[in-house]
Parts: sequence; C-alpha cells; structure tokens
Amino acid sequence: MKLYHSGASPFVRKVNAVAIHHGISLERVATNPHDSPAALLADNPLSKVPALVTDEGIALCDSPLICEYLDSIGSNARLIPDHGAPRWNALRVAALADGIMDAAVGRRMQAAFPQDEGRQRFDARAKAAIARALDVLEGEDDAAPLTIGSVGAVCALGYLDFRFAGEDWRAGRPRLAAWYERTVE
Repeated sequence: MKLYHSGASPFVRKVNAVAIHHGISLERVATNPHDSPAALLADNPLSKVPALVTDEGIALCDSPLICEYLDSIGSNARLIPDHGAPRWNALRVAALADGIMDAAVGRRMQAAFPQDEGRQRFDARAKAAIARALDVLEGEDDAAPLTIGSVGAVCALGYLDFRFAGEDWRAGRPRLAAWYERTVE
C-alpha cells in the first residue's frame, strides 16, 4: 500500500499510528499537497494528505476513512469497536480530535498571511473551538482502552505542542495532561 504523506500533518500521524498498531507496512511517498503534484492528484483530486492507495488499487482519501480501512484489515485489537456505546464513544472522541486538528491546522495556515481583522477573528474562533474540545477531553475516562479516539487525541495534542508550543493547552487540564504523558511514553 502507498501512503502519500507530509511529515508535519497530524492526520498523517494518526494514520501512521493505526498502521503501526496493526503492524501494517506502508510505502510512504513524501508529498507537499500545497504544490498539487500530479501523482497525488491522480489518486486524490482534493490534493490533501493523507491519501492511501490499497493493494487493490483503491484510492482512499481522508484520515477517518483510511484509519477505518487499516483497522478493518489489521491483525491486532480493533481501534474502532464494532457496535454499541463503545463504538460511538470512540468515534465521538475521534471527531473531537479531528476537529482540534482541523482548527489547529487552519490556524497554522492562516498565520502566514497578514493578520487583518478577518484572520484575527478566524484565529480567535478556532482557538476557542480547540479550548472547548480540550475541556471535553479533560472529562473523558482516562483509563479507557486504546481506541481510534485516543489515537486521534494523542495526535491532536502532539500537534498543539509542535505548532503552538507557546500556548499551554495543559493549563487547567491536569487529567488530560497526565493521560497524554502516560500515553506517549
């Protein structure tokens, strides 16, 4: 399988974590999606990473879809439970984590432009969304088993440390901070 990736993408990190969890080997193709390279566009017209081409030649784009595919073919414990409350809780936390990553990546992208009033409002709105989602994660069960939600949360928090190190997401969230430190050890 071929994975188009960019080293800084938290979404790629999530896909890589699922692949590692399941012992799945991926051919990694370093890609700058902002340049819209022809090879990426042939497999993902959206010009986004991650994008995965399966051994059967099926092109999958978007990290939730890729993670679900890898989880379905993996040999270790499933990260996405099959049904019931465990499934919906895992997917709920995964959606929160993806939302944090979406907002953080958006903030990062907009930071390169002149900070006019509209961009400042965008940044404030994204920052507030991240804070609210982190507050929800603070209340999650920190002893829950590994799921796609916890994988996504680790990737989101790691991205915040990477791109926004000067903004202390840990402040006022001791349970989440302790969970993160235990999980990344």
